[in-house]
Amino acid sequence: MNIIKKMFSKSRSQEDGIFFNAIHEILGFAPVSLENYQKAFTHRSSNKFDVNGNAMNYERLEFLGDAMISAVIAAHLFEEVPAGDEGYLTKMRSKIVSREHLNELGKELNLVRFVYSKVPIQHFGENIHGNIFESLVGAIYVDKGYSFCERFIQKRVIIPFVDIARLEGKVISYKSLVIEWCQKEKKHFHYEIFEDNGIDGQKYFGVKLSIDEKIIAKARATSKKKAEEKASQRAYFVFQKLIDTKLT
Repeated sequence: MNIIKKMFSKSRSQEDGIFFNAIHEILGFAPVSLENYQKAFTHRSSNKFDVNGNAMNYERLEFLGDAMISAVIAAHLFEEVPAGDEGYLTKMRSKIVSREHLNELGKELNLVRFVYSKVPIQHFGENIHGNIFESLVGAIYVDKGYSFCERFIQKRVIIPFVDIARLEGKVISYKSLVIEWCQKEKKHFHYEIFEDNGIDGQKYFGVKLSIDEKIIAKARATSKKKAEEKASQRAYFVFQKLIDTKLT
C-alpha cells in the first residue's frame, strides 16, 4: 500500500506525517494544505469526489502545472536571451518542457511512488511521470502561490537543466527535422506503418521510412509515434551532414 493509499484510510495522522515529510523534502519548503498534494497524486481511476461532487484527481492540477512551467520558463528565456525572437524563444521553451524532459524530471523525483490508483502502476505509460510532475507544480501554485511555484521550477528545472548553448543544439523531433529537410530539398518521403506482434505477443508497430522511393530506415516500438520517431532518428544519422548544412 503506497503512501497516498494509506492517506485515504481512517487512521491518517501517522501517514499524514510521513507524506508531509516526503513532500517537504521534495519541495524544499513546508506545504500548507496536504489535500492539494494528495489530489496531485490521485489518478482518475480512484473515482473519488469532493463534497460538491467534483472529481478528485490530478488532471486539473496537471493542466495548471503545465501552464505555470511554461510561464516561468518563458520569463527566464525572455530575460536570459534578449536577442532571441519569438520563434527562437518558442523553440527553446519547447525543448525544455518537452514531454520527454518532464518524464525524466518525474522519474528523478520518483513521484510515481505517491500515485494512488486502482490501476496497477506498471500499466501506465511513460507519460505518467511528466503528468505527475506537472500536477505537483499545479498543487504548489494552489497551495503557496506564484513565488513558491517559481522557486520550485528554478530549483528543479532551470538551475540543473537549462543550458542555453546545449539546448540550442538539441533536437526535439527527428521526424519534424527529416520532413523539413525533405520538403526543402523537394524529396518525396513516405512512412509505411504495419503491426508487428513480435514473438512475445506484445503489440508493436513497425515503420519503414522511404525517401525518393528508397527505404532509408526501419524501426519498431510500442506506438506508431515512437516507431516513426525512431525510424526518423536513424534516417537523420544517414543524412546528418546534408540535413545540418541545410537547416542550420
